[in-house]
Amino acid sequence: MEPKLFHIFRNTPLGRETLLQSVYFCKTMGAELEIYIPEYTKFLMYFENDVVQIDLDASYLTAPETARDHAAALAEAGKTRYGFLAPKHFTASTLPDIPTHFDFMCCPRSISDLSSKMGLGYIGPRVRRIVQSAQFPVLITSAAFKPWQSIAVFFGGSANAVKSLKLGLRLSRITGMPLRMYTQMENYSKADYQKVIADNGLEDAVANETAEWRFFETSDFGVNLYEVAHDALVILGAFGHGVIRDVLFGSKMEKIQSIMPNNLLIVGPKYAAIH
Repeated sequence: MEPKLFHIFRNTPLGRETLLQSVYFCKTMGAELEIYIPEYTKFLMYFENDVVQIDLDASYLTAPETARDHAAALAEAGKTRYGFLAPKHFTASTLPDIPTHFDFMCCPRSISDLSSKMGLGYIGPRVRRIVQSAQFPVLITSAAFKPWQSIAVFFGGSANAVKSLKLGLRLSRITGMPLRMYTQMENYSKADYQKVIADNGLEDAVANETAEWRFFETSDFGVNLYEVAHDALVILGAFGHGVIRDVLFGSKMEKIQSIMPNNLLIVGPKYAAIH
């Protein structure tokens, strides 16, 4: 069964760029695109251990009379299989329930703030909640459509980093694109990181299927990020902390999302890795 990517369409120039990224992702991955054109500014997503209410800004309801045609035209031009999601269940008359059985979901950096308020270093709280709760990875797009030509995985040795690497290897096999790994060394040796790879049965895959494993030994992580290709799809893990913030991405995650314009594919703590 082919994978599916869920996309909430906004019928604006920014929404067009985001949908173009989803179309490209699906075409490259051989996935099907599931497009939701909202009729209301709120909906619920029922995850296994959380219910997330999404509050969209009014721009998501722009020109409903042309939204479906615009979305279909972009998908067809990209030669991507697609369909439209129509909610079947409602918690209230204007509060539809959206299923969560997808393999991927695409989000801009925020789905509840006007584009004029959005910035490169800002990922909205609703998107963070989705990342924290979803069993699927979340594709967070750059502001303007940009095809990716390689895959970059940030590997810090955690359980979620292992999941990210497995996902990167899977995408590399499907797309044929080269995969490069990046590790910021902190209080551990190369041998320590390599042991994590071996302990998770990934030693042969990393040796045979990655184009490069780059270790950053200098301390300025922000400077080191310049070495990552501008046209790479960046894959990395996030983890939940709970009490202070809805989701704390970790210092490296925050640094990456705040200064890198690349498309990001974020693996949350509930993601079940597929080889």
